Amino acid sequence: MKKKLTLLTLGAALVAVPVLAAPGMGPKADADGNGTVTRAEAQANATAMFAKMDANKDGKLDATDRAARHAEMRAKAFERLDANKDGNVSKAEWDQASADRQAKRAERGEKRAEAGEPGKRGPGMRGHRGKHGGHHGGPGGRGGMMKADTNGDKAISQAEFQTAALARFDAADANKDGQVTAEERQAQRGAWKAKRAAPPAAPAGE
Repeated sequence: MKKKLTLLTLGAALVAVPVLAAPGMGPKADADGNGTVTRAEAQANATAMFAKMDANKDGKLDATDRAARHAEMRAKAFERLDANKDGNVSKAEWDQASADRQAKRAERGEKRAEAGEPGKRGPGMRGHRGKHGGHHGGPGGRGGMMKADTNGDKAISQAEFQTAALARFDAADANKDGQVTAEERQAQRGAWKAKRAAPPAAPAGE
C-alpha cells in the first residue's frame, strides 16, 4: 500500500519554521538597492514585517499570530510537497522533496566553499532546530524577538517591534553613520555566532 500523508498528519512531520523572526537588514530592507540599509529603511522594513506578521490585525504579535503563521507555513509546505495536487503526499513525493532539499543544500555548500566561507554547521545546529538557533535564539529568532516584549504581557506591540528593530540596527551600525553596510551586517552575524559558540558561564559558587 502506498504510504500517504494528509494535511493534518503532515504538520507533525514538517520542519518547524521561525514565526517571530526579527526584522532583517538584508536585501528586502535595502529599498533602493544601493548595498546599504539606512535607519529609515530599517524602520520601514520593520513596519512592513509587523503588518505581515500580525495575522489578525489586532496591533500586536502574540500566540494567536504564531499559531496562524504555523498553519500558513504548513499549508504552503504541503502544497509544495503535493506535486500531483491530489490532496495527499505520497512517499515518492516526500522522498523527491527530500532529495531536492539535499541537492540544494549541496549546491549552497559548494557556493560557500568557492567563496571561502566556513562549511555547514553540524547536526542539531541548523537554524530551525535546537535551542541554539532558529526561533529559539539569536538576533533573528523567537528568543531574540521575545526580548522585545518590554512590558511582559506576552505580546509584542508595533512600538516594541520598531524599538527592537532599530536597536538591532544601531548595534550593527558600527561607525554610527546612520547606515549599515554588508560588511557591518557580516560582522554582526560573526559576533553573534561567536557568542553562540562560546561555552555557557559556570554557575556562581562553582
